Amino acid sequence: MNEDYEIIIEIFKEEACELLSEAENSLLELEKAPGNKEAISAIFRAFHSIKGGGGMFGFNNITSFTHEIETVYEDIRNGKIIPDKELIDISLASCDVIREMIKAPHAEPDENARDILASLRKYLSQEKVVTKTPAESPKKAVTTEQESARMVTYRIRFRPFPGIFATGTNPVLLLNELRNLGECCMIAHTDEIPELDEIDAETCYTAWDVILTTSRGIDAIKDVFIFVESESELAIEIIDDSENPAENSDYKKLGEILIEKRDITQEDLESVLGERRLIGEVLIDKGLVEPACVQSALNEQEHVRQIRENRIRADVISNIKVPSDKLDKLVNLVGELVTVQARLSQTAAYREDTELSSIAEEVERLAAELRDNTMNIRLLPIGTTFSKFKRLVRDLSKELGKEVEMTTDGADTELDKTVIERLSDPLLHLIRNCIDHGIELPEVRESSGKQRKGTINLFARHSGPNVLIQVSDDGEGLDKDAILAKASERGSITAGQELSDDEIYSLIFSAGFSTTSNATKISGRGVGLDVVKRAVDFLRGSITIESRRGAGTTITLVLPLTLAIIEGLLVTIGEEYFVLPLSSVEECVELIQKEVSETRGRHILNVRGKAVPYIRLREQFSISGIPPAIEQIVIVKHGGDQVGLVVDNVIGGHQTVIKNLGWIYRSAEGISGATILGDGSVALILDIPKLLMCALNEETVSLNFKYNI
Repeated sequence: MNEDYEIIIEIFKEEACELLSEAENSLLELEKAPGNKEAISAIFRAFHSIKGGGGMFGFNNITSFTHEIETVYEDIRNGKIIPDKELIDISLASCDVIREMIKAPHAEPDENARDILASLRKYLSQEKVVTKTPAESPKKAVTTEQESARMVTYRIRFRPFPGIFATGTNPVLLLNELRNLGECCMIAHTDEIPELDEIDAETCYTAWDVILTTSRGIDAIKDVFIFVESESELAIEIIDDSENPAENSDYKKLGEILIEKRDITQEDLESVLGERRLIGEVLIDKGLVEPACVQSALNEQEHVRQIRENRIRADVISNIKVPSDKLDKLVNLVGELVTVQARLSQTAAYREDTELSSIAEEVERLAAELRDNTMNIRLLPIGTTFSKFKRLVRDLSKELGKEVEMTTDGADTELDKTVIERLSDPLLHLIRNCIDHGIELPEVRESSGKQRKGTINLFARHSGPNVLIQVSDDGEGLDKDAILAKASERGSITAGQELSDDEIYSLIFSAGFSTTSNATKISGRGVGLDVVKRAVDFLRGSITIESRRGAGTTITLVLPLTLAIIEGLLVTIGEEYFVLPLSSVEECVELIQKEVSETRGRHILNVRGKAVPYIRLREQFSISGIPPAIEQIVIVKHGGDQVGLVVDNVIGGHQTVIKNLGWIYRSAEGISGATILGDGSVALILDIPKLLMCALNEETVSLNFKYNI
């Protein structure tokens, strides 16, 4: 087998795994809405593509297995089979089997695969025919020409005049005409229908909200209502346009939609924002809005979100794929170019040559532009990682007997691919922890006035040079007393020691820490959150926790955008150069001998009335020589604590291309890498979390720094 063929095989495996992820997401959508034609088509296309790829390479086991699934979903598309929960379970299990087949495509199918095929064939042998009423008639298929045209989503409110039946017009027929224009969803408002003995059979009491996505234009919509528009209430608004697409799939919040539609006022919304329950529920309970209005707004949210996701997915498909190792090589070359550019600028400044300085400035501009573009190429939306966890939430909540729904915000937030790859395990452990420890059983939630179904939200957004990723749940929150008791039992804290909430919560990230007495296959061994802490430290990030007993917990990860090039602060100690990640630096202050004498040798500095412990890096790294009379302290922040790092001089900001250290230096504590300066010398990049931990272990700084006393 030649090298080119192996590369093609790897591409097939990668694309097949992506198709399986898309199929899983569509299966979860289908589970929520069994009539979702778009989800059914997406599932069919995914399995069909995998079957075709498997056949091309002679992977007969994959081809025959996916053919059976494809046949089932073809019958579902044609209305011969109704998808139920059991079929969704079988289909998800099929995805797992296909993944294993992709790893070993020539291996014989195992017993699990044969059982799944037997279950699928039972569906093919049954006649589960769907009976369609006129109101459930299939939507007219959108042609390829329409899909390529300008697709606009409209919000339509149609309230026929009460005597519409007397004119011989049936509103249902008008609504069916709308269905033929494109993809739509409808909700009927029945709140004005009187009691049975008061109903006038010739009067229309019902109104409709319609969300319609079509390429036919607003005139086609108006033509549907041309004979009733003058006497009826009709409002048509554009809420999404493919010519002016949104940058992400997120849409307006429920309250915003209800205000736009004039179903509630701003004052009504503000009056319920402090409630712990869902806004829609509270508004209905207080009689501020009818249930149909809330359902209509929810339908609009889901419809527009799906349309935007499909548009974003179509844009992604039009892109080309490049092997990640080629991107890594490109980044390395750009890093070398940045280093050479720094040398050129330094040489130009040293020679005081005007023409050379002009060339150096031009090269610097081009190198900066090339660097930024190369970094952007490596950026991927974190939504690809978020979507993987929907299946986890479904399966784990089912196993634990809980009802849990996962929501996401900011899925379009972009991160370096290396960071995203290393985020998968930490997020996995955090979500498992939320489901197992955070979300209560349905009966317990009901008894405390909550919804039976718990919610886990994954949220991401940019914040300066960093990305914030939050994992939050609406469960029972952290038990501070239980955490303190366990920490005291383990000897992590001393009896009577006073800790802030942040310090108490940070204890759960200790290795082997667990408040669960009985270990299960899901939790109880104190491994998960320790993995999260180590991964975040490796990524040079930080973790914060907010929790309220009975209301839930939010864990926030603050991570750098990229691991290849960082903004750093260049400092010197003696003849040695060091770089501190600028994202950790808060300020720089001077340290004079008088202040050292006043503290009697204790490594404590008074910064605007606050005691800040500091570490002498000269002592930490055993650098010989006499320090200057006035030293500099770089104050960094990590995990909510402020710590000073004493250096000889602060040079200034420095664009740092990170170079990995050789295996001989892997055990060096407090060093994460190195960079080459403009004059060819090497500067070591400090690993702030490990440096602080190393200093604490060696007791070069007061233990008080750990708890910021």
